[in-house]
Amino acid sequence: MAGIITAAQAAALVKDGDVLVVGGNGGTGAPEALLTELEKRFLAEGCPGALTLFHVTGIGAVTEKGLCRLAHPGLVSRVIGGNFGLQLPFMKLIVENQIEAYNFPQGVMTQLCRAMAGRQPGVLTHVGLKTYMDPRQDGGRMNARTTEQLVSVIEIDGREYLFYRAPVPTIAFLRGTSADEDGYISMEHEATTREDLSIAQAVHNAGGTVVCQVKRLARRGALHAQMVKIPGFLVDHVVVEPEQMQTYATRYEPSRSGEMPVPISSLRPDPLTDKRVMARRAAFELCRGDVVNLGVGVSAMIPNVAAEEGVEEQITLTVESGVIGGVPGHGREFGTAVNPRAIVDQAYQFDFYDGGGLNCAFLSFAEVDSEGNVNVTRFGNRYDGSGGFIDISQNSRRLVFSGTFTGGKLDVRVEEGRLAIHKDGEFRKFVRQVGQISFSGQLARERGQEVLFISERAVFKLEADGLVLVEIAPGADLQRDVLDRMDFAPRVSTALLSMDERIFREGPMGLVLREAAAALRRGAGRAA
Repeated sequence: MAGIITAAQAAALVKDGDVLVVGGNGGTGAPEALLTELEKRFLAEGCPGALTLFHVTGIGAVTEKGLCRLAHPGLVSRVIGGNFGLQLPFMKLIVENQIEAYNFPQGVMTQLCRAMAGRQPGVLTHVGLKTYMDPRQDGGRMNARTTEQLVSVIEIDGREYLFYRAPVPTIAFLRGTSADEDGYISMEHEATTREDLSIAQAVHNAGGTVVCQVKRLARRGALHAQMVKIPGFLVDHVVVEPEQMQTYATRYEPSRSGEMPVPISSLRPDPLTDKRVMARRAAFELCRGDVVNLGVGVSAMIPNVAAEEGVEEQITLTVESGVIGGVPGHGREFGTAVNPRAIVDQAYQFDFYDGGGLNCAFLSFAEVDSEGNVNVTRFGNRYDGSGGFIDISQNSRRLVFSGTFTGGKLDVRVEEGRLAIHKDGEFRKFVRQVGQISFSGQLARERGQEVLFISERAVFKLEADGLVLVEIAPGADLQRDVLDRMDFAPRVSTALLSMDERIFREGPMGLVLREAAAALRRGAGRAA
């Protein structure tokens, strides 16, 4: 029977050298009370120390909350994470070589949880080949301090795979909604269910300690069996936190847990900025019946466009967190959706992705080179890590990358149906060679993937000879605003088109989705 303890008592269970697994995804499922007390204990007592922290993806609100609370020198000595973009204090420790840091693809991280549960040595997968996950590049190591190789290349039947080694966990901090008297955990108010069951199994089977934070208690056997996600025999301790929030932005919104759908008309269109221009242009790449993944940044704004155009029911939007259908959120709501049709454990979502089930994926770019390689993971002083980017980009049939053409104090506006560049960015994003290969253009060509790059002023397609400029925004000058702002000379299509002017005007565009057979649009007026 699980014992009910305080968050401070839970923090006291963590010992020097523990391998701590923290559940959560962005702002969902974060055991905030447990992390708060662990930070307080370390600051007051100087212990525990030398922890290995394992987390599937970013957990935090960029500079606060979540794993940001554990970013103290001495508290954590090694981190194995899927993404660090939501925990900038941790990123600082990594950049400054104060801790060892590994970044593995988010899907691999979810499957490592299942591997640990089954006492398997690790995960064998094609995901990560020819990117910085490949040990012939960085092997997922994020700084010079990190020397031990945890990824190896294995050949089976003439085909290469990567093998990611699994750690042995000793303690887990998880979160649910309700716990009964026997410690059975349900997640009826959660917007994601993540991989918490696998984590609990892994830590329990390794002889460790499982602590779960919930918002309320129920009598023995009162929880609906189909809502229970973690059986009580896997849970050692329960911590009750009545003020637990659903996400870092929302206390509880029934439409995000699937309890009470809301009218889509209640969603207001985003302002017509350069980012919305890109989201609108990307939306033209949707096909009727598509199953789509949406990444962070600009891509996360596409559902708002789809809702305004009334086409959200003609496609199935998914997020790697396990959300299927509905209108996915962005910002502090990323990873959740309004009116989801299903919420599955994250590992199952990645099984579908890794198996090639996605028709199209919409992702971001930070750097692009002439070969179509993309870097989203390490540039300047940002060591974000991949999240689900590598799993998704290597396995989707069609890919649409979005990002501003230049970066750093860029001032671009939409004026009178045209793009107006008031001040260009301080640094270029279309570079001679990317700083780190997060997506391999060579591998994409070998696999026959269809790849498009969308910025606010130009659209490129990946062809056999590299990037080809196929569209330019009304108001942008080809030489001054595009070619002179690149470190390489792309081939310019002889049929260079103007981006659809409807994209640059307020109000619905009258978007009509193409049939899936016309997989990649090749001209303006595609929605006419």
